[in-house]
Amino acid sequence: MSTTLLPAPVSLDQARATTESIWIRRSLIGLALAFLTLFLFIPLISVFYEALKKGWDVYIAAITDPDAISAIQLTLTAAAIAVPLNVIFGLAAAWAIAKFEFRGKSVLITLIDLPFSVSPVVSGLIYVLIFGLQGWLGPWLAEHDVKIIFAVPGIVLATIFVTVPFIARELIPLMQAQGTEEEEAAVVLGANGWQTFLHVTLPNVKWGLLYGVILCNARAMGEFGAVSVVSGHIRGSTNTLPLHVEILYNEYNFAAAFAVASLLALLALVTLALKTFVESRGRHQENMNEH
Repeated sequence: MSTTLLPAPVSLDQARATTESIWIRRSLIGLALAFLTLFLFIPLISVFYEALKKGWDVYIAAITDPDAISAIQLTLTAAAIAVPLNVIFGLAAAWAIAKFEFRGKSVLITLIDLPFSVSPVVSGLIYVLIFGLQGWLGPWLAEHDVKIIFAVPGIVLATIFVTVPFIARELIPLMQAQGTEEEEAAVVLGANGWQTFLHVTLPNVKWGLLYGVILCNARAMGEFGAVSVVSGHIRGSTNTLPLHVEILYNEYNFAAAFAVASLLALLALVTLALKTFVESRGRHQENMNEH
């Protein structure tokens, strides 16, 4: 004889806690929409309006200017180096923290969260203290003609530092929730560590990994504070897109500044679309696994 499981009865207090009068719901929705309109939609629309106010010719000229092209290339280069390195670190750290017990685990978690609690400007100053001409390693680097600060390596290092937590922090709770049963079963069946990781662990976290990569890439391309400290603001050489926008704005070249800023705004919109897609795919996969 089969038994049908009925949902647990909902108490009157629980019903009241999740059911409000229509005017309260409409007020909360209206407040949320007003907040988003004032602080998100209007600024975003104004960026594109100011960028295109003087016409497409001015817009195209601004984003195809040699300095703008150099800033785009440097931004893409920094992201292309920082994101893969953070993928490797994030996967390794998340796998170690979620799947194994070892001394210093809490210290490792704290270090991963460090960029969230330290101002990006402070992190940039730390690199100047270490690699700058008057820093700890500055004289040795100058003697061997190695440039880190006010050069591309410094920008890459600063970008890596501020983006370290994104992938690891996305994967750690996901791997912890999945447990170790599947990995243990794979080991019992004769799989080695790499086989277990590639064929069991990685497929289970692929959507979470992609979500972390999207956020990491967006932060890498939009970072300002840490990169500003270590770049030296050398036009056509060490300026990323956010720094180029600042220089154009300070020079009162508002049309060009907003034109370049619109590229970052487009990046944000693309990131939002990808984030929504990955979240929906992740939820779909979870539902498939449950059934």
